[in-house]
Amino acid sequence: MTKSASWAARPGGPRPHFTGRAAILAIVLCAIALSLAYPVREYIEQRRQIDQLQAQRSQIVLHLKNLEHERKRLNSPSFIEQQARDRLHMCLPTQMCYVVIAPATRNGKAAKAPADSVPWYARLWSSVQQANQPQPARARHG
Repeated sequence: MTKSASWAARPGGPRPHFTGRAAILAIVLCAIALSLAYPVREYIEQRRQIDQLQAQRSQIVLHLKNLEHERKRLNSPSFIEQQARDRLHMCLPTQMCYVVIAPATRNGKAAKAPADSVPWYARLWSSVQQANQPQPARARHG
């Protein structure tokens, strides 16, 4: 008896593991998976983009609320008066205004404010120049 004849003769005998139907089913499943891969990827990308745009929109809405609050505050007469007093040293005609000048030192000269007299970039440059100067040799104690 040949092998193929013995399979046909015995119904409970070993069957081939990979049939034509299984191959067709595997090909169909792979085709479905490949045909769905691109749309699913696009869908996920679009959902991510939508989430980013919604987050950006919420930030813009918050910024808009802050600007609206600032606009209301700037249109308030009491805020305008306060800013005129603080920044411009102005006062109402019925008020008496005083300007405080820096106190004098012991020798009678006015105290000098180093931050106001020298701009920040000049102080920065002078510190860079000082850092580039060689250090004097220190005497060793032995």
